[in-house]
Amino acid sequence: MQTQGPWWKRTTTYQIYPRSFSDANGDGIGDLRGVIDKLDYLQALGVETLWLSPFFQSPQADFGYDISDHYAIAAEYGSLTDVRELIDRVHARGMKIVLDMVLNHTSSAHPWFLASQRSRDAPMRDWYIWRDGKEPDGKAPPNNWRSMLGGSGWHYAPATGQWFFASFLGFQPDLNYRNPAVKTAMLDVVRHWLAAGIDGLRLDIFNAIFKDESFADNPFSWRPAPSESNPHGFFQRHVHTIDHPDTLAFARELRAVVDGFTDPPRFLVGEVFGNAETLKRYCGEAADGLHLVFLFETLSARLRGHAVREMIRGFEDAFPEPFSPTFVLGNHDRPRSIHRVKGDRERAKLLAALQLTVRGVPFIYYGEEIGMPNHDMPLHEGLDPVAARFRLIPQWMVGWFRRRGILLNRDECRSPMLWNAARNAGFAPDKATPWLPIHPDSPATNVAAQAAHPDSLLWCYRHLLALRRAEPALQDGALSWLEMPTLPDDVVAYRRSLAGVADHAVDVFLNFSNREVALDLHAYAGRSCYATRRGEHGPVPNARALGAWEAMIIFDAETAQKHEGPGVSSEAFADSLDG
Repeated sequence: MQTQGPWWKRTTTYQIYPRSFSDANGDGIGDLRGVIDKLDYLQALGVETLWLSPFFQSPQADFGYDISDHYAIAAEYGSLTDVRELIDRVHARGMKIVLDMVLNHTSSAHPWFLASQRSRDAPMRDWYIWRDGKEPDGKAPPNNWRSMLGGSGWHYAPATGQWFFASFLGFQPDLNYRNPAVKTAMLDVVRHWLAAGIDGLRLDIFNAIFKDESFADNPFSWRPAPSESNPHGFFQRHVHTIDHPDTLAFARELRAVVDGFTDPPRFLVGEVFGNAETLKRYCGEAADGLHLVFLFETLSARLRGHAVREMIRGFEDAFPEPFSPTFVLGNHDRPRSIHRVKGDRERAKLLAALQLTVRGVPFIYYGEEIGMPNHDMPLHEGLDPVAARFRLIPQWMVGWFRRRGILLNRDECRSPMLWNAARNAGFAPDKATPWLPIHPDSPATNVAAQAAHPDSLLWCYRHLLALRRAEPALQDGALSWLEMPTLPDDVVAYRRSLAGVADHAVDVFLNFSNREVALDLHAYAGRSCYATRRGEHGPVPNARALGAWEAMIIFDAETAQKHEGPGVSSEAFADSLDG
């Protein structure tokens, strides 16, 4: 029998954007107490690991991704006492917690940068990347390096007549990892939070950590914008600022630090961009780098059978055991997944079935379980600093970027969680003013409404998550293709199985088409199944039509008993919402 893999390869992760999840104190901003209040819901939903976007001390110019103290908590989110309670309560439920860690840069309000910018001779000057400019007066940037948002990544400081580099926004200066003191300080931050009991780290723009020492210009490219599979864009190949060999070496160094914490083991997942070959390099040739990297191809793959099959094959080829793919449908920077399927809940169920049954580690973004939509907002109304940067561009260009999965106003995918039909959707007390507007669809699209309907998207997620927890083959099993000549090309069919446990194999049928497909199921007599369209679960019939955009999952009767066991009733789930 196949041995059980590490917990982080078997888990299902749920991303929480704390500012928008649940406001416990009525100030209109989600907080850590709000997350604590919703732990019963998250446990009943069936997710096992919680990833929280940053809540460290910050001016909130980029809402937490501009950290000014890695050891302190921003007052609007709570306190260190709240963090300790959250960690303890998550662990008491048998769940895990992962923190978002920004290693590449700090806030310009960080004491390190304030000390660094005082003079050219400041003791912490080389903690950041400072350079003389070009031209006789030094008023031109040192080279042509662009930021990830386009435009020069260099920012002039008149007080000292030099430029500092920022891979993202100007108030987020990049740290200089070629200074050993910087590397030591940031690894100490990592050790601190691991010692505090967190179970892993999500690493923000990890591919930008090291820049080339030559400071040579980046070469020209015809690419107008980056994509999930190619980080180069804005008419430049970022060969000296992204994916530097020293960053890959640092991934292994960071892994060694994390591997020093073994009870329980911890893990790292990196935000990096590129093709599968590039991404796998971050995991190390001997699987001694980052444990996981996000594979953002899932955000843009065409939802047709052959395209989905090709994507899965690519992941299987690039990330064979002991490596593992990841499956992501959305996050705090990208359009919400329901828009990919034009609001069709049945197609959303099919995507969820793919994400939760294919080999890999699933990452669910808060609200995906109810099909929470983007909240369209004009750029001039955005609080997002990216929206402010692009405020003057024409609307057609906003749409052009959105169609490529790039939001120029990330507020659209960060609006408050829709818990019920109350005035503030249960996110905050009715008298509060939420930091972002509540989506107008909240009376119809909310957790409480869907909890009352067993055929809802929310219940589909609950069934799929319960099935994944109950069936080891879905957590650890290999993936093989089901060879059934009668199936049309738009039906993706595969088997998840554990070595030496053939009777525990799980077979998955996913219909990426608008027409029904007849299935001959005589070979599955005595087994059980779950189908997404009507939320059916029970014995496998001899024959059945697989509906348009429907998934069917076939498993053994023992798993069915676990799948339909305690805690799956609508009454028990409704009780979890009272938090």
